[in-house]
Amino acid sequence: MNKRIIALLVSLFALAVLISGCSAKKAAAPSSEAPKKLTDFKVGYLNSTGHILYFIAQEKGYFKEEGLNTELFQFNNSGEGLNAIVAGKLDAGSFGTAPPLTFISKGNDLTIFGGQMTEGHAVIAKPEKAGELKDLKSFKGKTIANVRLSTGDIVFRGAFARAGIDWKKDLTIQEFESPAAVLEAVKKGSVDAGIVWTPYRQLAQQQGLALVKFSGEVFPCHPCCRQVALTEKIKANPQDYEKFLIALIKAYKFYQTDHAGSIDILAKYIKVDRAVLEGETYGGHISSNPDPNKQGVIEFWDFMKQIGYIKSDINIEDHVNTAIYKSALESVLKSSPNDEIYKKLKADFKE
Repeated sequence: MNKRIIALLVSLFALAVLISGCSAKKAAAPSSEAPKKLTDFKVGYLNSTGHILYFIAQEKGYFKEEGLNTELFQFNNSGEGLNAIVAGKLDAGSFGTAPPLTFISKGNDLTIFGGQMTEGHAVIAKPEKAGELKDLKSFKGKTIANVRLSTGDIVFRGAFARAGIDWKKDLTIQEFESPAAVLEAVKKGSVDAGIVWTPYRQLAQQQGLALVKFSGEVFPCHPCCRQVALTEKIKANPQDYEKFLIALIKAYKFYQTDHAGSIDILAKYIKVDRAVLEGETYGGHISSNPDPNKQGVIEFWDFMKQIGYIKSDINIEDHVNTAIYKSALESVLKSSPNDEIYKKLKADFKE
């Protein structure tokens, strides 16, 4: 009897070990798969509502979905951001249109591979001064504040030139480090007017200043912040830049379809009133779009040469890469072939 009991206990013990072993193997199975390794990707931006695609892609996890561990770094102006790109400290960034083109004209090997913001700049002035500035010709003899290398600066220099004003002789242009500094100079009355970008257009209005003219009124649909990177970085890791643009394309859809959610995200990065964020994002005279807009960049380059801002024999088309965006868009459409927003992006890209 004792032998039977001992044998039974041994059998039960062996069965228990077998069962626990199987359970352990089943539990351990998921952990045997190594977690997906993310690629570090550093991106520079400006304190602007126009950079909303970055913020959405970061907060909604679109960068991580594409395998990128993205860090966002804010800069005061485009010159600072582009110097960081040239130094290899950033993988990408969007710092206007004029700034990267100016850097390229000086021999820096940069490539524009995507878009971010269109229009978004304006001339501001005190109400009593605004009354004097009814048209571009009335700016002759005035002192204008701007941010060095800003897109709006180039747009309005060109507009003044077309209006018969020699901006080198007929205007006094004072350069500041940030749109906030421009706004303060206008408020203090040390300049007659200033050129700023979003969200400083509506911030100026909140502080009693007037919007004299929008940049899109003198150069319709002009490109602003373009996605730019060192050419050597793009050539070394083109797949990372495609993933980056896929995330921005997804962010664009969110920006188009969820206004409230987009403003919620924007408020985490741009610390101004929600009403200002809404007005500067969806109120007109600005849009955000990941398309590189090659034709717009070429026109802007020619525009800068015509007004004497740069002198260069470089073929700017060699510094605009549309293949990455095209591939990113095709990838998104492959997953969502019937999505109307993605189909519209494709149609716009072809045009």
